[in-house]
Parts: sequence; structure tokens; C-alpha cells
Amino acid sequence: MIINILAGGPIDLLPSLEKYDKENIVWVGVDRGVFTLIQKGIIPQYAFGDFDSVSSEELAVIREQVGDLQKFSPEKDETDMELAINWALQQEPTLIQLFGATGGRLDHLFANVQLLLKPILQNINTEMEIIDNKNTIYIRSAGEHSIQKMNDRKYISFVPVSGAISRLTLVGFKYPLKDCHIPLGSTLCISNELINDYGTFSFTEGILMVIRSRD
Repeated sequence: MIINILAGGPIDLLPSLEKYDKENIVWVGVDRGVFTLIQKGIIPQYAFGDFDSVSSEELAVIREQVGDLQKFSPEKDETDMELAINWALQQEPTLIQLFGATGGRLDHLFANVQLLLKPILQNINTEMEIIDNKNTIYIRSAGEHSIQKMNDRKYISFVPVSGAISRLTLVGFKYPLKDCHIPLGSTLCISNELINDYGTFSFTEGILMVIRSRD
């Protein structure tokens, strides 16, 4: 099962959601993202939020269209996105894709990126990624990971997010590495590219953010 979550980020940064609207997909709306989904002809099965970013008329439409709506007080310990992700992780999907999670307020952006750590920190076997119209972002723990070429997102960057990265090795890349130490704050691994259809990256210690981008 795949769970797609749409938050209330700027609409102009969204990819074509129809591309991700397939069978066996569960759609979840977060705050204004619920109304955006409805406008795009995708009715979410679940909705989360305090809904302080929609009008009373828009909230009425949401209540009419969505079967399972969980409305929270604006004064709470978690963001609306975190509440939706917590629920999604409990469903044990293979993948959670987050949309509308970039752009706008930087505190929301950094909070959403930080939420990508949840499956790793909780030892949950679910992959999670943020997708907008120019970037895909995900996080991996130590081990060997395969990566496939994407013609529309050919630039690949690796960013340490939890201490240094030990023995980073890149195979099949324009700029390969072998057992390289990458300290926190390094920009060594920004804007690499695959030279084959597939490549691998591996490391023995640390947590690594992978960012796939296009110009």
C-alpha cells in the first residue's frame, strides 16, 4: 500500500498529482491540502488538520466530501503534517509520499524534512519521501542502496543529516567515491549525476539525505 499525503504548500510547486493517483493509493489531505485535492478531482479518504487556512465555506465542502475528517485545535504539540504521518505510519504502508511540503514558510519546510527521519528513528520498514515539481527528497540509514536514473531529476545530492557519514561509496556516478568520510556540513556531494541507468551508494555509519533535482 502507498499513502499519498498532500499538505497546504504553494500550489505552483506541486507536481502533476494525476501521475501519482493510481490503484491501491490512499490519499490523505492535510489542512488546506484537503481542499486542493477536492479541486483537482481527487477525493481523499482521510483528512487531518486544524483547518485554520480554509474558509468556513471551504470547510463545509470538505466535510461533505471526505468520509473521515479529524479536526484538531490549533493549539497542539504536533503540526498537522506530523499528525497525518503518525497515522500513516500506523497503517504500515510500503511508501508514504508527501506533497505540498515545500515552499512558503521555511519553518514548515525544515519541519517536514525532519519528519522524514521518523521511520528510521522508530525502526519502521516504511519509505517516505517529499516530492515537488523540481525535487524528490528522502533519507536513508547506513547500508547499500540502489538508485535509478530519472531523466527529469538528473542531479543527485547527498547531505549528512545526523553526524558524519563514514565510508561513503558511490558507484555508477559521474563523480564516484570510495570509502569517503563526509563530515556534517560538507558540500562535497552536491550535484552529482548517474552515468548508468542504475547506481549504488553505500556507507557504514550516519544518516544521509538524498535530493534528486532538476533545473
